[in-house]
Amino acid sequence: MNQLDLSGRHAVITGGAAGLGLAIAQRMLASGAQVTLWDLDAAALGQAAQALGAGVHTVVVDVGEHASVVQAVRQTVAQQPTIDALVNCAGITGPNVKVWDYPPEQWLQVMQVNLNGLFYCCRELVPHMREHNYGRIVNIASVAGKDGNPNASAYSASKAAVIALTKSLGKELADTGVRVNCITPAAVKTAIFEQMTPEHIAFMLSKIPMGRFGTPQEVAAMVAWLCTEECSFSTGAVFDLSGGRSTY
Repeated sequence: MNQLDLSGRHAVITGGAAGLGLAIAQRMLASGAQVTLWDLDAAALGQAAQALGAGVHTVVVDVGEHASVVQAVRQTVAQQPTIDALVNCAGITGPNVKVWDYPPEQWLQVMQVNLNGLFYCCRELVPHMREHNYGRIVNIASVAGKDGNPNASAYSASKAAVIALTKSLGKELADTGVRVNCITPAAVKTAIFEQMTPEHIAFMLSKIPMGRFGTPQEVAAMVAWLCTEECSFSTGAVFDLSGGRSTY
């Protein structure tokens, strides 16, 4: 493992109780950071905090509800006054069906978590970062946001919107000490696979030239670097993590 310097930094990780969020928390702790995990699952948060040990705070939050995010910011700042990094990792896949069969209420749910939730988190934490003239925001998008996966229209559309929001926010903050970037992983085998059909999982694997899924640790390594001071001249950028599937 390469050594990254996040000593003295504090990061908020949404969806931090499991999957990619938990792996990112592990890597950032190993790099010297303190982390606050935001997640809707209180029981999973407790388990994650126990597993991760010292340097971890937790806040139960529904990122899809603006008022919940506002309250989470208050709780977090009360525990740790400075927030140096925000990793927007919370997300859901939605069902694997055709557009014409997509239940409207589930479409809205995917957008509420994947897009609106990310917007709420950025909206509420950016002023804090601007006040300190320092911050790193990393949004977890997806290769589906570049290519558009069939039978995953809401997920693909939400992640395309995350890419666009990243570019907009990165430009808006370019004259400050805050950097905003996103990553576009191909499929990474985590518990989120439980939300997908076996056919959709097989389709995603067939598109990856390396012939394998990514690992949470590979994602965490890139995210952790994007949260360091060394990531100083990249903003509004999209970093590929797709095993060669989509390199533009």
